[in-house]
Amino acid sequence: MINRYLGYWDGNPATLVPLSPRDSAPLFVEMMGGSEKIIAKGRQLVAAGQYLAATEILNKLVYAEPGNREAKELLADAFEQYGYQQESSSLRNSFLAAALELRSGIPQGLPLRVASPDTIRAMPVELWFDYLGILLDSRKAEGLAFVINVVLPDVGERHVLELSNSTLTNIGGVQAADPDLTITIDRADLEAVMMRKTTFAAQAAAGRARLDGNAKVLEQLMGCLAQFDQYFEILPGTKAAAAQ
Repeated sequence: MINRYLGYWDGNPATLVPLSPRDSAPLFVEMMGGSEKIIAKGRQLVAAGQYLAATEILNKLVYAEPGNREAKELLADAFEQYGYQQESSSLRNSFLAAALELRSGIPQGLPLRVASPDTIRAMPVELWFDYLGILLDSRKAEGLAFVINVVLPDVGERHVLELSNSTLTNIGGVQAADPDLTITIDRADLEAVMMRKTTFAAQAAAGRARLDGNAKVLEQLMGCLAQFDQYFEILPGTKAAAAQ
């Protein structure tokens, strides 16, 4: 079951519930004798071409001391050189992107547009409901429980959404016998909601959707959804560097 839900596990219980890098790194740095010794050893490894070994110790130092500029620069050098050696473009880009982030912070620019009309039109409704489940902030949803039936008459689809135990789940092809709310909306009108151009309430007010039941559960659901920051840092302290 662990392999199914979490991916491959080597069977060693020490790797089953590991400490986060932020929690474990200070201990490693302390046991290795502090930042000066780690940097000195890191420079030796880089000079010897042992870039991957260098990243192993320097990465821990950067997590323990996010403001250590010397450690970041040296780790960036190791990432860069190891990345240049990779035949796989995906691996190479990951190492080079990390090196760039360490040196100059998170790259800034126009935000990604992931909700283009073509993408939304090609997206199964179940996938969008799964996405809402990912956006759900479990802390805000604590104590809430409701069931919503969704009917798409133009494409003959039926879905049910259930919020319970701070988790949003959905099942296609079925309907709950006693839902708190039933939303009836054509797929084309739902796509405008999926692209965040409008809301279910606005579509209902315009006559493009029908809400039967307790419409307040929609407000509760939308109030529990988080807004992800696309400019998140991969390595610690790099977001603050980009803001300077």
